[in-house]
Amino acid sequence: VQLQAFGGGLVQPGESLRLSCAASGTSIFSLYTLNWHRQAPGKQRELVATISRGGFANYTDSVKGRFTISRSNAKNTLFLQMNSLKPEDTAVYFCHIVRTLGTRVEYWGQGTLVTVSS
Repeated sequence: VQLQAFGGGLVQPGESLRLSCAASGTSIFSLYTLNWHRQAPGKQRELVATISRGGFANYTDSVKGRFTISRSNAKNTLFLQMNSLKPEDTAVYFCHIVRTLGTRVEYWGQGTLVTVSS
């Protein structure tokens, strides 16, 4: 399975970006829990948002009300809509998919850089 993340870029505070992560090499994308993580310079990687197989979403407190995670199982794609971006959202964003059926199987994307600066 390969994950290709894209959609990052340079935006000003208050603007929006939409990240996408396309999965290839799997026919059971719908069985995965999907995550977005981020890693800011000099900081540890943190989990930003999760969406379950059933479509239930959870967010870290700092992005609640601003970010929306979604999935398209038909297109094998994960999304992260980011609104009202702040400088502290600047980071490399990684998509990550996990499946646990007896054993844990997970895959990571290569990361896409989001820079929020005036």
